[in-house]
Parts: sequence; structure tokens; C-alpha cells
Amino acid sequence: MGSNILSLISFVSGTCLIHTHTLTHLFIFIVFSNMLGLLPLSFTTTSHIAVTGVLALLVFVFVTVLGFVKNGSKFLALFWVSSAPMAVRPLLAVIELISYFVRPVSHSIRLAGNMMAGHAVIKVFAGFAAIAAISPISVVAITAMYGLEILVAFIQAYVFTILTCVYLKDALHPAH
Repeated sequence: MGSNILSLISFVSGTCLIHTHTLTHLFIFIVFSNMLGLLPLSFTTTSHIAVTGVLALLVFVFVTVLGFVKNGSKFLALFWVSSAPMAVRPLLAVIELISYFVRPVSHSIRLAGNMMAGHAVIKVFAGFAAIAAISPISVVAITAMYGLEILVAFIQAYVFTILTCVYLKDALHPAH
């Protein structure tokens, strides 16, 4: 299984796996934060936008600094689409720049929103458990949602880590 993860990171990031430990720690942190929220009377830290925002900003700053350190001013080629016609390039550069700075926002909202949504659905089903006629159905639904929440905890950590790999690939190989 470990070699599958390494080959996936290598394929997505296109690098020599120098950042595997950082990515692995990021994945494990997010999985444990997500799973912690499934324990009764606990809080999912990754459902709070401040936590996911800081994680996304750390990734953003790390990737941007790494891009400039490795490539210097050639990192800015990430924003210049050289294959486009010259008349369209300035407009595409603005669009690329905006999309680059929106990455941490989408990165953090995706994780926080998905973790919050599952917990909200579980609370709705728990509210129906008080009604005697439908409480058995509600208990089955809550159990099924917990199973889905475990799956979502891993999938969201995976998505966050893979997107970080994609951002690393962009930073290390900025040319379009």
C-alpha cells in the first residue's frame, strides 16, 4: 500500500518525492482531525473555517515560496499562457493570477464544508430519533451516516493532499 501512495504522489506531483513526508503528515493530521469529530462530545477541528483556512494558507505560502526558491522569476511563467494568441495572453494572465490566489479559499472551504455537512445531517437524523414512530429508521440512518462520515474523513484528507501535490507540481514546473 505504501508503494501505491508513493507512486500516486510521484505521478501527481511529477517530482522526486522530496516532499513525501510533509504530504504524509498533512494527510495524517487531516484524517485524525476528521475522525476526532466522530467521537461523541468532541469537535471536528476541520469543520471550522479558521483551521482549514490556516492549513490552506500554509500550503499556499509553502508552495509559493518553494516555487520562487526553485525557479526564481521563472515561477511567474505559471501565469503567462505562452501557447495562447498574443492578444489574449494579458487577459489569461489576469485570470490565472486570480485563480492562483483563490486556491487557498477553495482549498479551505471544500474541507470545512464537507466536514460540516455530514455532521449537520447526523444531527437532523438525531432530532428525528425523539419521535417514537420513526426512531428505528432514524437510528439506522445515523449508523449509515457514521459509516459515510468515516469514508468522507479519508476522502477529504486525500483530496486536500492530492490538491497540494498538484499545487506543488505547478510550483516546481511552472511553464504551461
